[in-house]
Amino acid sequence: MQDSLLPLFPLQMVLLPRTPLPLHIFEDRYKEMFAEVIRTKSEFGVVQAGEKGIVNTGCSATVEKVLTEYPDGRMDVLALGRRRFEIMRLNDERAFLRGAVQFFDDDDAVPAEREMQIRALEGFTELQALSGGHVFGEPKLGDPHLSFQLAQLVEDLNFKQLLLATRSEAERIRQLAGFLPEYALRQKHVSHMREVGPRNGHSKLKPGNP
Repeated sequence: MQDSLLPLFPLQMVLLPRTPLPLHIFEDRYKEMFAEVIRTKSEFGVVQAGEKGIVNTGCSATVEKVLTEYPDGRMDVLALGRRRFEIMRLNDERAFLRGAVQFFDDDDAVPAEREMQIRALEGFTELQALSGGHVFGEPKLGDPHLSFQLAQLVEDLNFKQLLLATRSEAERIRQLAGFLPEYALRQKHVSHMREVGPRNGHSKLKPGNP
């Protein structure tokens, strides 16, 4: 039974399937955990951590590449999101937290409406142009998990956690089609305020000018 427990890595982020996750491992308990995960080529679970503890739904990941190993055991790794899961029971018998989990996928295979896919993709394209962010894999219409690709640049953890737990691609696309255009607009406003902020309170006039 113990071998079926999934090592858990709480982070202040939400990992989605098929998205990359660069990590710097420095705590002793996680050095131990990742050494084991790498040796056995097994999965670990990423769960969002907050003030009230960890959430119930997470995403497993595998270490795709060890980028750097340091003499003191620290390491830089690149992981990739794999499968969604629900935590059924927690286990704290080892230095790092583990959980008995139940993996899940979507409840239906109904594809999202193409109009909704296009609207969500347009919102993603606008957000990508605004942020200049790099994404893993080019989102393509018809991808059965297009929603997870389109959510890569979203920083709203509550929204990403909602997507992670939603068991319908059509519903996730519908949520993104409504969320991304407005989110991109807000991010554009934030970017503009950051740009003009440093100039506030400074006159371009030279001393002595009327």
